[in-house]
Amino acid sequence: MHIRLYSKDDRAAVVALWNREATKYDYKPFDEREFEDTLIDHAYFDEKCTWVGCKGEEIIGFAAGCSGSDLPLGEVAGYITCVIVDARVASPELYDAFLTRMEDRFEELGKKQAEVLFFNPVKLKWLIPGTPQHEHNNAPGIGKDLPLYDALIARGYADRATQCGMYLKLGNFVIPEDIIGKETSASGKGYEVKLLDRAVHTGLEATLDALQNPMWQKDVVAYVKDGAPLVVAVHGNEVVGFAGPIIVEPSGRAFFCGIGVHPEHEGHGLGSVLFFRMVEAFEHAGCQYISLFTGSNNPAIRIYQKAGFTAVKSFSILRREI
Repeated sequence: MHIRLYSKDDRAAVVALWNREATKYDYKPFDEREFEDTLIDHAYFDEKCTWVGCKGEEIIGFAAGCSGSDLPLGEVAGYITCVIVDARVASPELYDAFLTRMEDRFEELGKKQAEVLFFNPVKLKWLIPGTPQHEHNNAPGIGKDLPLYDALIARGYADRATQCGMYLKLGNFVIPEDIIGKETSASGKGYEVKLLDRAVHTGLEATLDALQNPMWQKDVVAYVKDGAPLVVAVHGNEVVGFAGPIIVEPSGRAFFCGIGVHPEHEGHGLGSVLFFRMVEAFEHAGCQYISLFTGSNNPAIRIYQKAGFTAVKSFSILRREI
């Protein structure tokens, strides 16, 4: 058994391995084009950080990692994307051999830590258990049921946090009375929650600037310019909060960038109202479901549960200094 760098000639065998082994842990199956698009043809692909394990001519393992100085933590960290091994030959030693090569590559690039983290630019889709093949667009860590998890812990990785995958099937969503009460109370203070009207409402960019999230500043504005609906909280005609945008993915999944309220307008229940009105807007737009992830200790999880979301899968965030 030996490990060598991945070559494009390995693609079909790796895809077959993925569809046989990774799917046991809810990862979405690949066809060869999807595999290339996801794991190979991306801006942070590193041919020296992508390997296969071979037993004779048979490929029995695949591992990939990536890094980039412009990524979050990118100056100091490399990201572990996946290590998949055929269950018939899997062993702690084989997982450890893949991880050793990955960490050595990170160290060669000047990195000081290896991360399993949702900032990884490679987005591995997973299928939500108990649903009709509903998918989520990114695995924000790895499940404790993966053999890779045990290998990382044995190697000294710290399990730093748990992310919960949350799911809501749409079709009969109802906003609770106490949220309606919060909306009525906010209305008495001059606030309204409605869809953005670009001809009337001003101040979206200023609110996004105040929230200091570069991704929102870029993506929310771009989606709105392309015509995507956006749920906003307004005071008069000034936008002081947002939720969305409202985008229906081809899978039927709801996609949104986030929710935020201008710091000067917090404390009026606007965040909760925005969230519930956003879910309502997705239902009206014909979305089949919403999936998202959040920290297990994030107080927002109570809002999601109140809306009817259930936790369907847990993901661990891990790190090791190298």
